[in-house]
Amino acid sequence: MRRLIISAFLALIALTSAVAARGELIQQGGLRVQFEGQLRPHALPREHPAPVSVSLEGAVSTSDGTRPPQLREMTIAVNRAGVVSATGLPTCSAPQLQQTSSEAALKACRPALVGKGRFAANVDFPGAPLIPARGEILAFNSRIHGRPGMLLHLYGSIPVRAAFVLPFEISHRRQGKYGAVFSTKIPELASDLGYVTEIGMKIGRTYTYKGKRRSFISASCAAPVGFSGASFPLAKATFIFANGQRLTTGLLRDCKVR
Repeated sequence: MRRLIISAFLALIALTSAVAARGELIQQGGLRVQFEGQLRPHALPREHPAPVSVSLEGAVSTSDGTRPPQLREMTIAVNRAGVVSATGLPTCSAPQLQQTSSEAALKACRPALVGKGRFAANVDFPGAPLIPARGEILAFNSRIHGRPGMLLHLYGSIPVRAAFVLPFEISHRRQGKYGAVFSTKIPELASDLGYVTEIGMKIGRTYTYKGKRRSFISASCAAPVGFSGASFPLAKATFIFANGQRLTTGLLRDCKVR
């Protein structure tokens, strides 16, 4: 049972970093990935980045109601106007979070916390009714293979208690529309009988380092002089599933100059 619940946790990870200000639906064949969210505040400085947070909701489904395939890889590239920086922010390591409840994870790594959320998933036993699974998500600043990263701690207590830690690497592109890139590979477990139904999460954190206020995520509104707002490509997301399907989408969003 524990492996089944962990598989359900893994399926929902794709949606935790899909940044959006309005609902988006992408479909390939019968497979659908839907996500929506908000960037706050909507009004931002024109010339320099300011602290922001991202609220997210999403789901994976199929058009005919059958069980969706398991997610195996995900990459989210964020517009260069958005800045991800953890300078001076404490880090948390995977061993500190393994096999812990949400309360224990916070006790071990609260100074590195950068996001919170909740999820709902289904565990699908052949020939048996669907079993709903619910739980909490915590996101922590980390170092992955010596580079910037983020750890997602997923913990559920319904129908059984189980925890899983998934690492995201954060890299930076020097050229093009997109700067920070979040990426992860999800291992195939013995049983792939779980899948996501709903997820919601908020990512964002301000803190003080060397007497200066800083933010884990910052952004500016790069509207041309004389314009009070602008539309821009916020993110490009790629989702790869166990059956070989690859879904890619670009998100256009807008901002106001304050």
